[in-house]
Amino acid sequence: MLKPLIDAPRTTKRAVTLIYDTAGICTAFAGALYLRTGQVPPEQVSLSPLLITVIISLLLFIKLGFYRAVLRYMTLPAMLNLLAGLTLSATTLAISCFYFQAWLPRTVPLIYLALALLILGTPRLLMRAWYYHRVRRRKPNVLIYGAGPSGMELCSALTQGNDYHPVAFIDEDPARIGSIRASLRVYSLEQAEQLISRYEPSRLLLASRRQSARQRQTLLEQLKGLPVEILSIPSMEELASGRATISQLQDLAIEDLLGRTPVPPMPELISACIRDQSVMVTGAGGSIGSELCRQIIQQRPKRLVLFELNEYNLYSIERELRTLCESYQHTVELVPALGSVQHRTRLTELMRHFHIDTVYHAAAYKHVPLVEHNVIEGVRNNIFGTWFTAEAAIDAGASHFVLVSTDKAVRPTNVMGASKRVAELVLQALANRQQSTRFCMVRFGNVLGSSGSVVPLFREQIRQGGPVTVTHRDIIRYFMTIPEAAQLVLQAGALSSNGDTFVLDMGEPVRIVELASNMVRLMGLSIRDEQHPDGDIEIHYTGLRPGEKLYEELLVGDNVTGTRHPRIMRAEEEQLSWADTETLLDALDRACRQFEVDHIQQLLQNAPTGFTPDSKISDLLWQQRQQGGSSETGHSENWLH
Repeated sequence: MLKPLIDAPRTTKRAVTLIYDTAGICTAFAGALYLRTGQVPPEQVSLSPLLITVIISLLLFIKLGFYRAVLRYMTLPAMLNLLAGLTLSATTLAISCFYFQAWLPRTVPLIYLALALLILGTPRLLMRAWYYHRVRRRKPNVLIYGAGPSGMELCSALTQGNDYHPVAFIDEDPARIGSIRASLRVYSLEQAEQLISRYEPSRLLLASRRQSARQRQTLLEQLKGLPVEILSIPSMEELASGRATISQLQDLAIEDLLGRTPVPPMPELISACIRDQSVMVTGAGGSIGSELCRQIIQQRPKRLVLFELNEYNLYSIERELRTLCESYQHTVELVPALGSVQHRTRLTELMRHFHIDTVYHAAAYKHVPLVEHNVIEGVRNNIFGTWFTAEAAIDAGASHFVLVSTDKAVRPTNVMGASKRVAELVLQALANRQQSTRFCMVRFGNVLGSSGSVVPLFREQIRQGGPVTVTHRDIIRYFMTIPEAAQLVLQAGALSSNGDTFVLDMGEPVRIVELASNMVRLMGLSIRDEQHPDGDIEIHYTGLRPGEKLYEELLVGDNVTGTRHPRIMRAEEEQLSWADTETLLDALDRACRQFEVDHIQQLLQNAPTGFTPDSKISDLLWQQRQQGGSSETGHSENWLH
């Protein structure tokens, strides 16, 4: 019966409400006279005061926003407004009767106020109650952790929305426990399991933004055993920038489990190579490159050249950066440049004509198994691409060149790591060959959320019902967030003298199987194994992939010194002269052109890389050629220049 009215146009609803309020005022007036005198004597009642009361009351209601409010969302403040409006209406009735010298017992305005409040307020409350209990209660129940301002704001947003129905708060503040906030009771963390049994919530929503990383880690350790998925509200930065609203819930940031507290950047370091300069980022559309670009924009460079091979990635990051420039009100010249780091002439011309001062070289093939299967392309892109970009920077007169390297370059067991180690050797040799461009390498481990990261893979596998695939039960990795890694890269560039290798403090290593297990539990599911055959998600061990190590390292040796930054260290490692480096590059060039993958692997082993492959050659095309007995050689085109 009420559904047609709810679905009617807004103007129709307002007209119906206006007519009802007019009739309600008249009914309340007549009822007040009847209750006071036992009758409504028509010979004594003047209609003029009633007419004035109706007109002024409706005008007051319009002014107070009664007809802009949606009835099914009526709240306590709206009811207080209704009480205020009807009080003014009763006052108008008394004054108008006095003005017109009309007969009216003194208690009638008070009785009128009570009846009008009952007649006009009751349908509004019933409408809200009907909608709340018959429609809104179909939403899945959720618990909210944090009964502070963020939690209250989230509760209000969810109550008005169509996705979740908040049923209770959980908080650890003794002053809040037991109180009623936003019509919900606040419970302690110890009562969480009891609440889950009572309300069967589908989610537990974290609405506490003022915790340190360590406090958040402790909280998640307490919560991950609960049989409910945990979501979080957006960060303060996302809310402040307008990129998200508080009701846009997110998967829990798994980096919260690491308990890692990022060190605030040093302003003088992070802006030293950027402010009012022309900066170029290669691989600008990748996970690391795009974050470098976002943080570079905040430091107000004069120009930012985005060099990227993938057309869509370049389009996406340029559009995002233009939006950021508008929000920051920065006048930065953005130059989207398509191209490959294997095209030296293209790089040189770009750097010369845009007067590049600083280059951040993030372009690389870094997925270990894929590079194992495509050795020549990995060598061309990671080694020669770095060389060509560095030579272009020297030719263009750039003052700084920063290579984004990897911990897999330390005693590598795969071609990707070995190629990045050779890229480091190339830059060190170039640093010794000349002094106009300062080169440095920044070496760090895995970053959460990057392309190839296990975190999005695990999340996808869990949502599909498993199994979660882990290569080995004992495999460990170092993890860092992408924003922190990018900040440290920018600061390390300012610390370089020339040819420095910087390593970042990655914190404590994380066992991948524990990371997977925690993600399963935080998504409200359980592990299925021999001890728990009725669990939800199984973990499969697939075995180490070609070139994969159980343990990653950041240093070749122990010769490391500190810097001005507490999480950036300088490593002293073996280097090559430029003559020896050039000889190695020429040999790699010939091997690539002749498709001699086995010779490439031998050259990488003979170089001072510490490369010890732990498996046979995995290049797919090379294997196919070997099986087919092909004696064809690669083309002899010189692609170096």
